[in-house]
Amino acid sequence: MTAIMSVQSSVAYGHVGNSAATFPLMRVGVEVWPVLTVHFSNHTGYPSWRGPLLTPADVAEVVEGIETLGVLERCDAVLSGYQGAAEMGHTILDVVRKVKQHNPAAVYCCDPVMGDVGRGMYVRPGIPELMRDVVVPQADVATPNHFELDFLTGGEQSTTMEQVLAKADRLRESGPATVLVTSVVVQGQQPEELQLVAVDGTGAWSVTTPLLDRSFTGSGDLTSAMFLACLLAGDPLAEALATTAARVYGVLSVTAAAGESELQLVAAQDELVRPTHTFTATRLR
Repeated sequence: MTAIMSVQSSVAYGHVGNSAATFPLMRVGVEVWPVLTVHFSNHTGYPSWRGPLLTPADVAEVVEGIETLGVLERCDAVLSGYQGAAEMGHTILDVVRKVKQHNPAAVYCCDPVMGDVGRGMYVRPGIPELMRDVVVPQADVATPNHFELDFLTGGEQSTTMEQVLAKADRLRESGPATVLVTSVVVQGQQPEELQLVAVDGTGAWSVTTPLLDRSFTGSGDLTSAMFLACLLAGDPLAEALATTAARVYGVLSVTAAAGESELQLVAAQDELVRPTHTFTATRLR
């Protein structure tokens, strides 16, 4: 059985970080080893939250305990998201190295959470540069949103699909063999649509989905987890992209229909295995 070590935040109420990734991954048949970087009452988009920030030493100790069990060779991938502080970023890279020592075929999937259009950077100073210069180059798979892709590849805004593909190529040259770009908006695109673009050595593909008129905290965490699960299952890039889009859009549609602000993962769980909506990946090159 496929196993993913997911090193991310956790919340008691709602679904972000590991709380958005663990159940969906298990629902699609993946064993998850959640390693927590924080454990908050709720995500920080609310007016208040409580709970402990775990230290890099805490994370390292948990992984060391797993190593002592002699099971790291069964870990197929490490997944990381929001990293909070530079020290945590370096610790996660240490975790990746430790896992790959035991299983050289293991994959590191990095969701370089830093910012978004309209919000700008919302992480601590120094984190974006750490992601760009140190963390992402050591990833095998990177899943930035469109805003983050632009930052990681020089800062200039990409407004055409040709520019997005050129930036994805530049990011691949820095390290990750596979790049998934989420929330892509380019010239000529219908305002009620959103695109996902995936690029690897076999080519580039896009999927267009309807744009739901609301924001969904945790949707990026869910997307990265589902995409990684598809890759580990051996799906070709186009199939992995289309399946990811169908699963995530299904969950978001159920959430929107319910009028809820938190992802309705339990109510929408069948969308993860039998999506109501299907999407076709279009080859870009």
